[in-house]
Amino acid sequence: MADSLNTHSCLQVVVDLLNRRGVKLEDIAELVLFLQKEYVPGITLDYCLESVQAVLKKREVQNALLTGIQLDMLAEEGKLLPELQEIIERDEPLYGIDEVMALAIVNLYGSIGFTNFGYVDKLKHGVLAWLNSKQAGVHTFLDDLVGAVAAAASSRIAHRQKQKEECLAADPPQPFE
Repeated sequence: MADSLNTHSCLQVVVDLLNRRGVKLEDIAELVLFLQKEYVPGITLDYCLESVQAVLKKREVQNALLTGIQLDMLAEEGKLLPELQEIIERDEPLYGIDEVMALAIVNLYGSIGFTNFGYVDKLKHGVLAWLNSKQAGVHTFLDDLVGAVAAAASSRIAHRQKQKEECLAADPPQPFE
């Protein structure tokens, strides 16, 4: 499998793993909509979903999700070192490695990604509340990674919105891509 894994096949593995862990791409898109509805007039869930899909196409994002989901699954199976097992099972507040992995994702989209991540991570809105509840297994890494994907997709939209506004204000108007 490792020899045939490319960005497209890795994306499919990540989407499948998210689904198996109870997270649909639409759940992430709803977080993006929540983050951007005040700033982008007429924003739709479909537009947010498109942005989520674009973020997930980045290999760094795929790698972070694969790693975090695997660690959560190993914790559920009790296969980590005893000291680490307890930390990850409890989602120890001082652990922080889960947030560091998430920041690797938001870093791809600039400083607005950091603020979006901090906000959505603190609120635990939507699917993040369910993941954080520990009712459906260990999601120490996944809740932060899902929040990071939503924050990155939200940042992507914010950047595109600013470009669109600048193009509309240009004299003469410049083409918007």
